[in-house]
Amino acid sequence: MTPPRNRHSVATPRAVVVGTGPNGLAAAVALARAGCGVTAFEAHEVIGGGTRSEELTLPGFTHDHCSAVHPLGIGSPFFRTLPLAEHGLTWIHPEAPLAHPFDDGTAALLRRSTVETGESLDRADARAWARLLDPFVDRWEGLFEDALRPLFHLPRHPLLLARLGLYGLQGADLLTRTQFSGPRARALFGGIAGHSLLPLSHPITGALGLVLTIAGHAVGWPITEGGSQGIADALASILEAHGGEIVTGQRIDSLDELPAADAILLDLTARPVLEVAGEYLPPGYRRQLAHYRYGPGVFKIDWALSEPIPWRAPECRLSATVHLGGTFEEIAASARRAWLGEPEERPFVLLSQPTLFDPSRAPEGKHTAWAYCHVPNGSTVDMTAAIERQVERFAPGFRETILARSTFTAAEMEEYNPNLVGGEINGGAETLYQFAFRPARRLDPYRTPTEGLFLCSSSTPPGGGVHGMCGYNAARSVLRTL
Repeated sequence: MTPPRNRHSVATPRAVVVGTGPNGLAAAVALARAGCGVTAFEAHEVIGGGTRSEELTLPGFTHDHCSAVHPLGIGSPFFRTLPLAEHGLTWIHPEAPLAHPFDDGTAALLRRSTVETGESLDRADARAWARLLDPFVDRWEGLFEDALRPLFHLPRHPLLLARLGLYGLQGADLLTRTQFSGPRARALFGGIAGHSLLPLSHPITGALGLVLTIAGHAVGWPITEGGSQGIADALASILEAHGGEIVTGQRIDSLDELPAADAILLDLTARPVLEVAGEYLPPGYRRQLAHYRYGPGVFKIDWALSEPIPWRAPECRLSATVHLGGTFEEIAASARRAWLGEPEERPFVLLSQPTLFDPSRAPEGKHTAWAYCHVPNGSTVDMTAAIERQVERFAPGFRETILARSTFTAAEMEEYNPNLVGGEINGGAETLYQFAFRPARRLDPYRTPTEGLFLCSSSTPPGGGVHGMCGYNAARSVLRTL
């Protein structure tokens, strides 16, 4: 069988996109800017996928459903070509991109300057931090152009990419042991590498930690005014300005439900692709998608607060993002247990406190906070108490500020958004193998064996994160084909 196509019926090529997460919207925008007619379909009434925002706790309190902080968004080679500001998107930069508190009441700060970052580390590691990061930060634009492409491409900056590989193919544990001598630098980098959802001994975690750290120094870890929904809304506005259209509230369960088109792009991760398009795919490709591995899920919690979080370390009030895990060893243990399917009593917690810098998200004088921890894939365990103990550990009195909370187990995350299989937010585990072959073994990972059918989700390179590059790279593949 072949999906619905009608290549020669009109002069203008037509494309259909299923899903309006940041990758689906990026693909739609790239195709519309190239002169294609584009229609995007969204099952929810509200577009955005992982960039939706809404009132989850109390009236007047706006919370981000999934993503909240966007270092790869502001650093995205594709997003940087778009007039996002003209379409309503405003980036907000806290004074420091990231804070990492310790039990002694102090905190390490990732600042825009590598030198200033070193001031919050052990003295011996101040120079080591700058020595490791500066060569990448100085040439970050070229690095991101290559690092956010598929692995098998002709790099524009091969020596820089090779240098990243030299350090990045080490696990974060080995990288930090060879580069840093003190616990503060190891913990700061370990928390950043922990975004990978992989055990920190896995080889690719060094690279993932480096890319996010480089972004922090080069472009920051900003939030968006009014919530992450602003990213989706700006992309949608650009799409419509180029003649594209979006149909909301229409779930697509089969390709048969789509209108005829020259190209169909699925902003769906591997398992949902099988559900929607399996009958159109050859057996060998279906088997690869069926064996695609998802990593740990997340348990997420949102709070409406009566006042800011009372951090013991005042430096934590300088950043919208706070990592709660103490030492590198504690963070690594939490990541390993989630990977092995074991709940953690002292989880590594990733927290955002946006209203310190964007008061528009809450009533006057009130605040919001957002946090998650890693859990076994598909977990139904309620981690509320464990997460709040970790916050209280570094901010005594936090519980007294809570007005209301909203929680999502990993299983509920998937129920809300089927792309988050088992509550996994990276579109599939970014192991070394799946970094190279994502989601299947193909030179062009976006183009399926079925003519006219393409994938553009975070199950394709470069993987998770709000950067739109999966969608942009997929659109380039479509345009080469057309």
